[in-house]
Amino acid sequence: MPPALFALTIAAYAIGTTEFVIVGLLPTVANDLGITLPLAGLIVSVYALGVTFGAPVITALTGRLPRKTLLLGLMALFILGNAAAALSPGYAWLLAARVLSAFAHGVFFSVGATIAADLVPENRRASAIAMMFMGLTVAIVTGVPLGTFIGQTLGWRATFWAVAGLGVIAFAGIAALLPRGLSRAAPASLVEQVRVLGSGRLLLVFAMTALGYGGTFVTFTFLAPMLQQVTGFAPAHVSLILVLYGAAIAAGNLAGGRIADRDPVRALTGLFAAQAVVLLLFSATAASPVWALVTLAAMGFLSFANVPGLQLYVVQLARQHRPGAVDVASALNIAAFNLGIAFGAWIGGLVVESPLGIGATPWVGAILVAAALGLTVWSGVLDRRPRPLGQPA
Repeated sequence: MPPALFALTIAAYAIGTTEFVIVGLLPTVANDLGITLPLAGLIVSVYALGVTFGAPVITALTGRLPRKTLLLGLMALFILGNAAAALSPGYAWLLAARVLSAFAHGVFFSVGATIAADLVPENRRASAIAMMFMGLTVAIVTGVPLGTFIGQTLGWRATFWAVAGLGVIAFAGIAALLPRGLSRAAPASLVEQVRVLGSGRLLLVFAMTALGYGGTFVTFTFLAPMLQQVTGFAPAHVSLILVLYGAAIAAGNLAGGRIADRDPVRALTGLFAAQAVVLLLFSATAASPVWALVTLAAMGFLSFANVPGLQLYVVQLARQHRPGAVDVASALNIAAFNLGIAFGAWIGGLVVESPLGIGATPWVGAILVAAALGLTVWSGVLDRRPRPLGQPA
């Protein structure tokens, strides 16, 4: 693999860390800023919404920029966003800083995947893209627990300074290693992106993605305070538990790709059903430290096991119903993942603030996943129905 690919991987690692590390820091941030846990949970939602809605607009506006210049600009924006978060005098400033970082996130992964593929011969493009995205997976396994530990030890602002430092390293690596004159595809306009949303079949899959992925975030967003308040773990143990959760996520992501390779609808049906059951179980096992860890490992495995199948399925349907906009459909499904994160974190905040309390977040998340299961079964039925010639998608 060319050295430039490692610079992209480091950038993906930094971006993945800043997206998810806030989950482990919610109690610390809430106490320091004097806000409630549901308000702190909105920090997760705002970031995800920034990726969802900011990325398509910025991608369309920057399509004519040289690729290296664009990536350097995105990393500069990322560094600025995390530095601003570390310096935040209050809650509103922190939300604005997170939005800046989110804008860099969405565009980086859409552009970075294309660049990674162009850096290697054609027969190694998939491996190159996987290498870059490995930075995101490794961030969940190591960056999030380490960032949580730094935040609990030195304060949450120190975590954002550390992430900004990773951004500086990635910026330097891209500047030194990424070649100039990289080719760029014709950018997808906002009009083309909107046209994809005119396909009912694709909208169905986007809803499956948002509900199925977002269901876990009802619980995951408030996992740190739940482990402390319900299970009884000390704050220092939470970062270690996040290592277990991250390892389960990585295993689930790899296994999910193999499971969904032949028949994504059948695989997603089984995965969503299992995910809903595990979330329901977590409502009962959260009070027991041992059983909570076992259930949490299963929850982590299943929460990301559906990602490859969902992405594969949307590409398959796009080839049938919107063959001229497959890449756009794939990018919009990534947006649906982030919309699910935002929606799940918001729902979780409402549950925490309600009389149900934080212990109800798993079974509420299970309801969302069950809805995704229902949509998946319905989509599978539609797949088996013959579509008359000339009938719109």
